[in-house]
Amino acid sequence: MGETAQPKTSRLKGWIDGFAAYGDRRVATMLVLGFSSGMPLILIFATMSRWLAEAGVSRTEIGIFSLVGLAYGFKFVWAPAVDHVRLPWLHRSMGRRRSWVLLSQATVIAGIVGMAFTSPASALGVMAVFAVVTAFAGATQDIAIDAWRIESAPKEMQGAMAGAYQLGYRLALLAGGAGVFFIVAVLQDGVNGLGLAAWRFGYLAMAGAMLLGVGAILYAREPVARV
Repeated sequence: MGETAQPKTSRLKGWIDGFAAYGDRRVATMLVLGFSSGMPLILIFATMSRWLAEAGVSRTEIGIFSLVGLAYGFKFVWAPAVDHVRLPWLHRSMGRRRSWVLLSQATVIAGIVGMAFTSPASALGVMAVFAVVTAFAGATQDIAIDAWRIESAPKEMQGAMAGAYQLGYRLALLAGGAGVFFIVAVLQDGVNGLGLAAWRFGYLAMAGAMLLGVGAILYAREPVARV
């Protein structure tokens, strides 16, 4: 009886400890950072493709435009720089990991705002430049957030950290995809012929949503690097 009860008690304690990890400030921060990480990706892929198609851009150009996402596949190229380079001023005030996350978030926001105020029908090249900026900044943000996650929590918390990140990431995909489509549909139905302005508002709303990630990294603590 005693031997049977002990494993059950241990398992119960394991479940309690596992769920308790989700109340940790670092896990909550990771949830919001996951949201911040997923937002630029959806805005330069599926959502952007829908906008370009509605603006009359050809399928060939849309296909070429999607190449901007290659930044996410080649982020390993500049990952060592993100890992070792200390940003002026920001490093002293925020630390290595948080400074890189903040810089990349600010650049993502600038890129999204730039896309919002560009017409794909008349300035597709300019739109592409802003999309490339957003993609590179988004990929850099992923690198820096990954480093912050690994150094901020012990090994036994990494599962909860990764789970929170994935949940936030998925919520961003919903907001940046279906959320933008909903905003555009409502505005276009309400005002006949409102095309570019509806998409502009949708993208500006997502740029505003990125401020959640900015708040999270300002709230976060700089981790102590592990050797």
